Amino acid sequence: MHCMLRLGTGAPATPVGVHRLQYLVDDTRLDNGLRVVVNPDAMAPGVAVNLWYRVGSADESPGCTGFAHLFEHLMFAGSMNVENGEHLAAIQAVGGSANATTSFDRTNYFETVGPQALGLALWLEADRMSGLNVDQNNLDTQREVVKEEKRQRYDNVPYGDQLELLLALNFPAEHAYGHPAIGSMADLDAATLDDVQWFYRTWYQPAAAVLTLSGPISVEQGRELAHRFFGWLPHSPAPQTPAEHPLPQHLDNPELVVERDVPRPMLHLCWRTPKLTHPDRLAVDLLLALLADGQSSRLHRKLVRDTELAEGIGGYDLGLARGGSIGVISSRAREGVELDRLAEPMLDILADLAQHGPSESELARVKAGFEREWLSALAPVEDRADQLGFYATHFDDPLRINEELDEIERLEPTDIARVAARWFDPDNRATLRYQTKGGAA
Repeated sequence: MHCMLRLGTGAPATPVGVHRLQYLVDDTRLDNGLRVVVNPDAMAPGVAVNLWYRVGSADESPGCTGFAHLFEHLMFAGSMNVENGEHLAAIQAVGGSANATTSFDRTNYFETVGPQALGLALWLEADRMSGLNVDQNNLDTQREVVKEEKRQRYDNVPYGDQLELLLALNFPAEHAYGHPAIGSMADLDAATLDDVQWFYRTWYQPAAAVLTLSGPISVEQGRELAHRFFGWLPHSPAPQTPAEHPLPQHLDNPELVVERDVPRPMLHLCWRTPKLTHPDRLAVDLLLALLADGQSSRLHRKLVRDTELAEGIGGYDLGLARGGSIGVISSRAREGVELDRLAEPMLDILADLAQHGPSESELARVKAGFEREWLSALAPVEDRADQLGFYATHFDDPLRINEELDEIERLEPTDIARVAARWFDPDNRATLRYQTKGGAA
C-alpha cells in the first residue's frame, strides 16, 4: 500500500495576484488497486461519494459502441444484494442524491449524503462494483431506455447530431474518438449478453477506478471506510489504454455541409487541438474564452453587437485525453445572413490574436472570469469530488486542484498569441455548416 498526505503547505512565497488554494487532499491505494482520494471539509453539509471508472466510449471496440453509456443505466438495474431501482431509492430515502455520467474517457457515479448515510452509499457502490446484475432482462430493458434517450436528446432536437458530425469531420471512423458516447443503436441491438458481461468484468473493478470522498470526514475515517467496503474485492490488472498519436493538422480546409430542420443556419469552425494534459491546454482555454465567452468577448462584440450578423457565439474545447482534442468556434446566423459573412471576421480576429495577442486588460478580464467560475464550482463538495477524480484519473495527481488556478494566472499575452498561431491557424481549420431546409449555406 502506498499512501501520501499532501497539504500544499510549505510552498514558496505566492506571487502577487496568484491565490493559492490549499485543499487538504489525501491520496492512497488499496492493495486491490483502488485509488482512494479523501478531501476533508468540516463545514460541508454532506459527504460526496464519487467513483470514476477509467472507461469511456474511446475504449469501445468497432462494432461494440455504446457499451460505456449503456452501463451508466445498467449500474442502477440491481446488483448482488440490491434490487432493480433500489440504489437510487435507498439514497433518496436518506435525503441524498445520486446520478451518473458517461464521456469519451471515463464513466462516473456519484452520491451526496449526510454523514450518517456514508456507509450506505459506500456499500451500494461496492455491491454493484462486485456483483452487478447483468442478465438478459436488464440488458433488453436498458437497451430500449438508451434508444429512447437517443430519440429525445439527439434525433428529435435541432442540431442534435452536431457532436456526431464534428467527430466525423475531425477523426477517422476507426479512431477512438470517431463515435459519440451514446454509440450506435445497431451495435447495441447486436450486443450479446456475453459481450456486455465481458465489458463489465474488464472495466468495473478496483484497479480501474478512483474513489473520492469529500466532506465532513477525517482522512483516517475515509481510509478506514474505503478499506472496509472495498478492500475485500479481488485485484485484477486494469487494461492499459492504447497510445493514441496526435493527428496532423487539417489540410485543404475540409468542409461538411448538412441540411436540417433547424431554426437558423449555423457555422462551426474547428481545429485539432492538443490533448487534455498538454502544456498548451490552459492557454487554449483562455484563447477560446477571449474569443467567445460572454458579451465582452471579441467575437460577440464584432458579430452580435456591432455588425448584428449573428444571433449567438460559442467556443469550447472537448478536452479529450488521448492523442489530441477538438477546439470549436460556433456562430448562429441571423435571419437572411449567409454563413460566409460570419467566417471572414471570425478568422480575421483569430489572425489578429495570433499576431498581436490580447491586451493585458483583456487577458486580466478573462482570468478573473475563470477564477470566479473555478472557485464557485469547487465550493459544493459534490463538484469538488468530481474534479478530484478528474485530476487523479487524467493527471495522476489530485493535488492539481490546488495548482491549476496558479498556472492560469501565470499565462501571458504572448502565450495566447503562441497557441493561436500554433493550434488555430485559419489554413488548418475544418468547417461544419448547418443550412436550413431549402436555404443557403
